[in-house]
Amino acid sequence: MPSGGPFVSYAPFDMKTELHPKYEAAEFRCACGNVVLTRSTRKSVLLGICNVCHPFYTGQQKFVDTAGRVDKFQQRAAKTQAAQAAAAETKKKKK
Repeated sequence: MPSGGPFVSYAPFDMKTELHPKYEAAEFRCACGNVVLTRSTRKSVLLGICNVCHPFYTGQQKFVDTAGRVDKFQQRAAKTQAAQAAAAETKKKKK
């Protein structure tokens, strides 16, 4: 082992410039209007919910439905029920 301890010191090396994406200042925007400035490989990111408006952090119970997921589910369920009813009706007519 080297006399400096268990860690070995290696010569510094440069990263390849064409290989790695640029790590630049970035802006994260939430649907509530909150803006967080940080660094990332993307210049801007749009968020559906952040720590300012999320019920876990605010302590308030609120219904979080981004992009109408509940409505989409209810529409699919209604279509499925209608298709099942139509299939039962055609089966009933064949008998």
